[in-house]
Amino acid sequence: MPHRIIFSDIDGTLLDSERELSEFTISEIKRINATIPVVLISSRMPDAMYHLQKELDINDQPIICYNGGLILIDKKPVHSTFISPDIIEELTNFNKDQKFHISLYHNNDWFVPEMDFWAKREANNTKVKPVVKQTQHVIQEWKTCNKGAHKIMCMGEEPYIDQAYTFLLDNFKDALHIYRSKPTYIELAHKSISKLTAIEILLDSYFKIPISDAVAFGDNYNDIAMLQAVGTGVAVANAKPETLQVANVITLSGKENGVATYIQKNIL
Repeated sequence: MPHRIIFSDIDGTLLDSERELSEFTISEIKRINATIPVVLISSRMPDAMYHLQKELDINDQPIICYNGGLILIDKKPVHSTFISPDIIEELTNFNKDQKFHISLYHNNDWFVPEMDFWAKREANNTKVKPVVKQTQHVIQEWKTCNKGAHKIMCMGEEPYIDQAYTFLLDNFKDALHIYRSKPTYIELAHKSISKLTAIEILLDSYFKIPISDAVAFGDNYNDIAMLQAVGTGVAVANAKPETLQVANVITLSGKENGVATYIQKNIL
Protein backbone atom coordinates (compact mmCIF):
# COMPACT_ATOMS: atom_id res chain seq x y z
CA MET A 1 0.00 0.00 0.00
CA PRO A 2 1.26 3.53 -0.70
CA HIS A 3 2.06 5.72 2.31
CA ARG A 4 0.73 9.18 1.44
CA ILE A 5 -0.13 10.27 4.98
CA ILE A 6 0.80 9.17 8.52
CA PHE A 7 -1.34 9.23 11.65
CA SER A 8 0.45 8.45 14.90
CA ASP A 9 -0.70 7.93 18.44
CA ILE A 10 1.60 9.50 21.04
CA ASP A 11 1.71 7.82 24.46
CA GLY A 12 3.01 4.27 24.32
CA THR A 13 3.67 4.62 20.59
CA LEU A 14 5.75 7.65 19.57
CA LEU A 15 7.55 8.55 22.80
CA ASP A 16 10.64 6.97 24.35
CA SER A 17 11.16 5.66 27.90
CA GLU A 18 11.48 9.25 29.17
CA ARG A 19 8.14 10.16 27.53
CA GLU A 20 10.05 12.33 25.06
CA LEU A 21 10.67 12.27 21.31
CA SER A 22 13.99 10.62 20.53
CA GLU A 23 16.46 12.24 18.15
CA PHE A 24 15.93 9.30 15.78
CA THR A 25 12.16 9.87 15.72
CA ILE A 26 12.58 13.61 15.18
CA SER A 27 15.08 13.14 12.34
CA GLU A 28 12.99 10.52 10.51
CA ILE A 29 9.79 12.57 10.62
CA LYS A 30 11.64 15.71 9.56
CA ARG A 31 13.11 13.72 6.67
CA ILE A 32 9.69 12.94 5.19
CA ASN A 33 7.39 15.73 6.39
CA ALA A 34 7.87 17.94 3.33
CA THR A 35 6.16 15.34 1.14
CA ILE A 36 4.13 13.17 3.55
CA PRO A 37 1.82 14.79 6.12
CA VAL A 38 2.32 13.51 9.67
CA VAL A 39 -0.70 14.01 11.93
CA LEU A 40 -0.61 13.41 15.69
CA ILE A 41 -3.70 11.68 17.07
CA SER A 42 -4.15 11.28 20.81
CA SER A 43 -6.40 11.41 23.85
CA ARG A 44 -4.32 14.43 24.92
CA MET A 45 -5.44 18.05 24.96
CA PRO A 46 -4.02 20.44 22.33
CA ASP A 47 -1.46 22.11 24.63
CA ALA A 48 -0.03 18.68 25.44
CA MET A 49 0.56 18.08 21.71
CA TYR A 50 1.77 21.42 20.35
CA HIS A 51 5.28 21.10 21.78
CA LEU A 52 5.63 17.71 20.06
CA GLN A 53 4.46 19.20 16.77
CA LYS A 54 7.07 21.91 17.12
CA GLU A 55 9.88 19.42 17.78
CA LEU A 56 8.84 17.41 14.72
CA ASP A 57 8.49 20.51 12.54
CA ILE A 58 4.87 19.67 11.68
CA ASN A 59 3.21 22.81 13.11
CA ASP A 60 1.38 23.31 9.81
CA GLN A 61 -0.49 20.01 10.11
CA PRO A 62 -3.87 19.42 11.79
CA ILE A 63 -4.02 17.60 15.10
CA ILE A 64 -6.63 15.19 16.42
CA CYS A 65 -7.20 15.56 20.16
CA TYR A 66 -9.31 13.74 22.74
CA ASN A 67 -9.48 10.52 20.69
CA GLY A 68 -11.30 12.35 17.91
CA GLY A 69 -13.51 14.64 19.97
CA LEU A 70 -11.67 17.73 18.73
CA ILE A 71 -9.96 18.34 15.39
CA LEU A 72 -7.86 21.48 14.98
CA ILE A 73 -6.49 23.03 11.78
CA ASP A 74 -4.22 26.04 12.32
CA LYS A 75 -5.20 25.75 16.00
CA LYS A 76 -8.86 26.39 15.12
CA PRO A 77 -11.60 23.81 15.77
CA VAL A 78 -13.08 22.28 12.62
CA HIS A 79 -14.88 19.48 14.46
CA SER A 80 -15.97 19.33 18.11
CA THR A 81 -18.05 16.75 19.96
CA PHE A 82 -18.35 16.89 23.74
CA ILE A 83 -20.03 15.22 26.71
CA SER A 84 -23.12 16.95 28.12
CA PRO A 85 -22.76 18.75 31.49
CA ASP A 86 -25.76 16.71 32.71
CA ILE A 87 -23.71 13.52 32.48
CA ILE A 88 -20.80 15.21 34.26
CA GLU A 89 -23.21 16.22 37.02
CA GLU A 90 -24.42 12.65 37.51
CA LEU A 91 -20.84 11.39 37.70
CA THR A 92 -19.97 14.13 40.20
CA ASN A 93 -22.98 13.23 42.37
CA PHE A 94 -21.87 9.59 42.34
CA ASN A 95 -18.44 10.78 43.51
CA LYS A 96 -19.82 13.11 46.19
CA ASP A 97 -17.33 11.73 48.74
CA GLN A 98 -14.51 12.49 46.26
CA LYS A 99 -13.06 9.00 46.44
CA PHE A 100 -11.51 9.48 43.00
CA HIS A 101 -10.22 12.44 41.01
CA ILE A 102 -12.24 13.90 38.10
CA SER A 103 -10.46 16.00 35.48
CA LEU A 104 -12.56 17.91 32.93
CA TYR A 105 -11.21 18.98 29.53
CA HIS A 106 -12.59 21.31 26.87
CA ASN A 107 -10.28 22.38 24.05
CA ASN A 108 -7.28 23.84 25.92
CA ASP A 109 -9.05 24.13 29.26
CA TRP A 110 -8.23 21.52 31.89
CA PHE A 111 -10.03 21.82 35.22
CA VAL A 112 -9.24 19.92 38.41
CA PRO A 113 -10.93 20.25 41.83
CA GLU A 114 -7.52 20.38 43.55
CA MET A 115 -3.83 19.82 42.78
CA ASP A 116 -3.77 16.35 44.27
CA PHE A 117 -1.42 13.47 43.47
CA TRP A 118 -3.29 12.61 40.27
CA ALA A 119 -3.38 16.15 38.90
CA LYS A 120 0.32 16.63 39.64
CA ARG A 121 1.26 13.36 37.94
CA GLU A 122 -0.76 14.11 34.83
CA ALA A 123 0.65 17.66 34.68
CA ASN A 124 4.17 16.23 34.84
CA ASN A 125 3.43 13.70 32.10
CA THR A 126 1.80 16.15 29.68
CA LYS A 127 3.73 19.36 30.52
CA VAL A 128 0.44 21.23 30.96
CA LYS A 129 -0.77 22.90 34.17
CA PRO A 130 -4.48 22.61 35.02
CA VAL A 131 -6.79 25.27 36.44
CA VAL A 132 -8.10 24.53 39.94
CA LYS A 133 -11.86 25.05 39.97
CA GLN A 134 -14.63 23.15 41.72
CA THR A 135 -16.35 20.72 39.38
CA GLN A 136 -19.81 22.08 40.13
CA HIS A 137 -18.69 25.58 39.11
CA VAL A 138 -17.35 24.25 35.81
CA ILE A 139 -20.61 22.42 35.16
CA GLN A 140 -22.68 25.56 35.75
CA GLU A 141 -20.46 27.66 33.50
CA TRP A 142 -20.62 25.07 30.74
CA LYS A 143 -24.40 24.83 31.00
CA THR A 144 -24.62 28.61 30.60
CA CYS A 145 -22.41 28.79 27.51
CA ASN A 146 -23.44 25.46 25.92
CA LYS A 147 -20.12 23.68 26.40
CA GLY A 148 -19.20 20.25 27.65
CA ALA A 149 -16.24 17.95 28.17
CA HIS A 150 -14.20 16.77 25.21
CA LYS A 151 -12.74 14.33 27.71
CA ILE A 152 -13.30 13.31 31.31
CA MET A 153 -10.52 11.55 33.17
CA CYS A 154 -11.27 9.63 36.34
CA MET A 155 -8.14 8.76 38.31
CA GLY A 156 -7.78 7.05 41.66
CA GLU A 157 -6.99 3.94 43.63
CA GLU A 158 -8.04 0.78 41.84
CA PRO A 159 -10.99 -0.21 44.11
CA TYR A 160 -12.61 3.23 43.64
CA ILE A 161 -11.98 3.18 39.91
CA ASP A 162 -13.58 -0.29 39.81
CA GLN A 163 -16.72 1.22 41.37
CA ALA A 164 -16.70 4.17 38.99
CA TYR A 165 -16.27 1.88 35.99
CA THR A 166 -19.27 -0.21 37.03
CA PHE A 167 -21.39 2.92 37.60
CA LEU A 168 -20.46 4.33 34.19
CA LEU A 169 -21.16 1.07 32.35
CA ASP A 170 -24.50 0.65 34.11
CA ASN A 171 -25.64 4.19 33.28
CA PHE A 172 -23.81 5.53 30.24
CA LYS A 173 -22.55 2.72 28.02
CA ASP A 174 -24.80 3.96 25.17
CA ALA A 175 -23.72 7.62 25.53
CA LEU A 176 -20.00 7.34 26.26
CA HIS A 177 -16.83 5.59 25.25
CA ILE A 178 -15.72 4.23 28.62
CA TYR A 179 -12.06 3.38 28.23
CA ARG A 180 -9.99 2.01 31.09
CA SER A 181 -6.50 2.98 29.95
CA LYS A 182 -4.90 1.83 33.23
CA PRO A 183 -6.21 0.09 36.36
CA THR A 184 -6.24 3.53 38.01
CA TYR A 185 -7.53 5.55 35.00
CA ILE A 186 -10.82 5.80 33.13
CA GLU A 187 -11.04 8.05 30.06
CA LEU A 188 -14.47 9.12 28.85
CA ALA A 189 -15.45 10.54 25.46
CA HIS A 190 -18.65 10.98 23.48
CA LYS A 191 -19.87 7.70 22.03
CA SER A 192 -20.15 9.05 18.47
CA ILE A 193 -16.44 9.82 18.04
CA SER A 194 -13.24 7.82 17.69
CA LYS A 195 -9.78 8.19 16.23
CA LEU A 196 -11.16 6.58 13.08
CA THR A 197 -14.07 9.04 12.69
CA ALA A 198 -11.61 11.93 12.99
CA ILE A 199 -9.25 10.40 10.41
CA GLU A 200 -12.16 9.96 8.00
CA ILE A 201 -13.22 13.61 8.46
CA LEU A 202 -9.70 14.91 7.76
CA LEU A 203 -9.04 12.62 4.81
CA ASP A 204 -12.38 13.45 3.16
CA SER A 205 -12.61 17.18 3.81
CA TYR A 206 -9.02 18.40 4.10
CA PHE A 207 -6.40 16.08 2.61
CA LYS A 208 -8.52 14.42 -0.13
CA ILE A 209 -6.53 11.21 0.31
CA PRO A 210 -8.18 7.75 0.32
CA ILE A 211 -7.90 5.88 3.60
CA SER A 212 -6.21 3.01 1.74
CA ASP A 213 -3.19 5.32 1.26
CA ALA A 214 -2.89 6.09 4.99
CA VAL A 215 -0.61 4.45 7.54
CA ALA A 216 -1.40 4.63 11.25
CA PHE A 217 0.63 3.73 14.33
CA GLY A 218 -0.84 2.72 17.68
CA ASP A 219 -0.59 0.59 20.79
CA ASN A 220 -3.86 0.57 22.71
CA TYR A 221 -7.50 -0.45 22.52
CA ASN A 222 -8.56 2.98 21.24
CA ASP A 223 -6.23 2.51 18.27
CA ILE A 224 -7.79 -0.74 17.04
CA ALA A 225 -10.48 0.74 14.76
CA MET A 226 -8.06 3.07 12.97
CA LEU A 227 -5.43 0.34 12.52
CA GLN A 228 -8.06 -1.91 10.97
CA ALA A 229 -9.38 0.76 8.61
CA VAL A 230 -6.25 2.38 7.16
CA GLY A 231 -4.28 0.89 4.30
CA THR A 232 -1.41 -0.02 6.66
CA GLY A 233 -2.04 -0.41 10.36
CA VAL A 234 1.21 -0.63 12.33
CA ALA A 235 1.29 -1.69 15.98
CA VAL A 236 4.31 -1.15 18.19
CA ALA A 237 5.59 -4.32 19.87
CA ASN A 238 4.37 -3.19 23.31
CA ALA A 239 0.77 -2.89 22.06
CA LYS A 240 -2.14 -4.68 23.71
CA PRO A 241 -2.62 -8.25 22.40
CA GLU A 242 -5.91 -7.26 20.74
CA THR A 243 -4.17 -4.37 18.97
CA LEU A 244 -1.31 -6.58 17.80
CA GLN A 245 -3.86 -9.01 16.41
CA VAL A 246 -5.48 -6.50 14.02
CA ALA A 247 -2.27 -4.82 12.80
CA ASN A 248 -0.91 -5.38 9.30
CA VAL A 249 2.62 -4.86 10.60
CA ILE A 250 4.29 -5.04 14.02
CA THR A 251 7.30 -2.79 14.52
CA LEU A 252 9.65 -2.35 17.48
CA SER A 253 8.26 -1.04 20.75
CA GLY A 254 7.61 2.64 21.30
CA LYS A 255 10.58 2.86 23.65
CA GLU A 256 12.77 1.29 20.93
CA ASN A 257 11.77 3.87 18.28
CA GLY A 258 9.32 1.57 16.53
CA VAL A 259 7.64 4.35 14.53
CA ALA A 260 10.94 5.83 13.31
CA THR A 261 12.30 2.38 12.47
CA TYR A 262 9.26 1.61 10.32
CA ILE A 263 9.51 4.96 8.54
CA GLN A 264 13.24 4.50 7.90
CA LYS A 265 12.70 1.07 6.34
CA ASN A 266 9.51 1.72 4.38
CA ILE A 267 9.34 5.38 3.39
CA LEU A 268 12.25 6.42 1.18
